[in-house]
Amino acid sequence: MGLEMKTNCETCGRGLNDHAYICVHECTYCEGCTAKYDSICPNCNGELVRRPKPPAGMEH
Repeated sequence: MGLEMKTNCETCGRGLNDHAYICVHECTYCEGCTAKYDSICPNCNGELVRRPKPPAGMEH
């Protein structure tokens, strides 16, 4: 089971690119909102880390 590759930040709605951040529950944020939250998910208090890129050809 792979990651759900969400396309928008959960806080500001900005479209996401290669600079998306996720927590263990796959809450997804843009770089700016991640910095605003000091890399801590506001939903679960988990660490926000850079989301891995999908293999070539597997992008949405």
